Amino acid sequence: MSDVLGRAGYDVTCFSSADDCLSELERAGCNLLITDMKVSEMEGMTLLSEVRRIAPWTPVIVMSEFGDIPTAIRAIKLGAADFIEKPFDQTALLDRIREILSRSEFGNSAAALKLTKTEKKVLRLILAGNSNKEIALKKHCALRTVEFHRSNIYHKFGVDNVVELIAKAMAMFISQNGHGHSDGEEGVEPYRK
Repeated sequence: MSDVLGRAGYDVTCFSSADDCLSELERAGCNLLITDMKVSEMEGMTLLSEVRRIAPWTPVIVMSEFGDIPTAIRAIKLGAADFIEKPFDQTALLDRIREILSRSEFGNSAAALKLTKTEKKVLRLILAGNSNKEIALKKHCALRTVEFHRSNIYHKFGVDNVVELIAKAMAMFISQNGHGHSDGEEGVEPYRK
């Protein structure tokens, strides 16, 4: 998979464990996560649920050698952008990845296009529930730098506080990815402590 995506011009990072993947996702984020149903120490659906908790804006493609309709439906209900059976057609997979990335709210939305790369990373950390101090520690920068980026993000999104920012960012996520949830269903958690 890494070779296929690398040849197509994508910057790919592979992880030997789901925990390593989740740690990096929480620290730096990514534009797209591709996982197998069977990952070393946790099942793919558990990983998908954790991704939805840590970084709900991240599109996830779940792959499985033994895909069936109920499993695919469960993955989509948990927020997967797609469910692909193996073996997969490389061309079809790359087309699907392009499509998912083109509609990703942090890759293609009007608000996100105005954000710098650093502001996008700070926004991800804000939406994951991190305080300015926690973001400064994770990004190894001064608190004033984080405050500056947060102020720019608020201005670009046209909001005055974190509650409005979360609401606007999550509305963008839901409208572009088509995943919402009603009471009693598992789905996107926009904020966590």
